Amino acid sequence: MISGLHHVGLPSGRVEYRWIGQKNSTLRDTDLPVLVFLHEGLGSVAQWRDFPDQVAAAANLPALVYSRVGYGGSDPCALPRPLTYMHDEGERELPALLAALGIRKHILVGHSDGASIALIYAGSAQRDGLLGLAVLAPHVFCEEVSVASIAAADRAYAETDLRSRLAKYHGDNVDCAFRGWCDAWLHPDFMQWNIEAYVSRITVPVLVIQGEGDEYGTTAQVDSIARRAAGEVETLLLPNCGHSPQRDQPAATLKALVRFAARRM
Repeated sequence: MISGLHHVGLPSGRVEYRWIGQKNSTLRDTDLPVLVFLHEGLGSVAQWRDFPDQVAAAANLPALVYSRVGYGGSDPCALPRPLTYMHDEGERELPALLAALGIRKHILVGHSDGASIALIYAGSAQRDGLLGLAVLAPHVFCEEVSVASIAAADRAYAETDLRSRLAKYHGDNVDCAFRGWCDAWLHPDFMQWNIEAYVSRITVPVLVIQGEGDEYGTTAQVDSIARRAAGEVETLLLPNCGHSPQRDQPAATLKALVRFAARRM
């Protein structure tokens, strides 16, 4: 059980969240930006482990970690998820969360699906208070390698202990978390999913971090963001690293995130 968990109501349901450092009651009285962590397609507050705490401590900034509806201890979601589920999160749920918690200045740190949601958020409207976004293993379009890896995960969910291992983090939400993510990505129409138009409208600085051995995407994702974003883009390709830079190369990822956050101050 993670200590310090709270819940807040959003358009789609209640979500669990955890504060690190500065408490929400004082955010309105400080000029510090908040690091907002957005988890991957099978993630949650707990699955970030203590990485957000490390980044927040090194950057000397408050941070927010939350589980989207259908994940962790948040409310369940309706299945099947729409193929626009990441658009819904970036355009509606994330702005509602920031407003509900009184967060003004913020820097987004998104991983995988969370990275895509961050890009959609930044490119869908003028976001007052957004200082930058750091995206780990982002997706801006669907690739065959992504589909192949997710299909392998689908088989593992049916044939191995993957479901029970995920249930440790998601409890009764385990099927919402897995099926909501997997079935959307494996839908034939999802091959047309593309958020490059959103990237073209992003004017705040962007840090892109990807592992050279990412099993869910190629460097074409990084190249597209670097080529299309209207603002400053910094890219970091990490050797000996798969789809989760914060787990495979935590020191290098933390260093890059802290440096990026310091330049936004």
